[in-house]
Amino acid sequence: MSERSAPFYCPYCGEEDLNPSEEGHGTWECTACNRAFRLSFLGLLAAGLRHSTEETSERGGTA
Repeated sequence: MSERSAPFYCPYCGEEDLNPSEEGHGTWECTACNRAFRLSFLGLLAAGLRHSTEETSERGGTA
């Protein structure tokens, strides 16, 4: 896995014209919509981990 993960497109407008920001690690700027955003890695999910809404719906309840 690389140290820096680069996005393929802007999460706001979908354009691909992105540049690293000077604000720090994981920050990017979109020149099309003039927005800045940050990418961060939150962690790995444990195998078999389910969201509480999935478990509730499997039992026939409502979330």
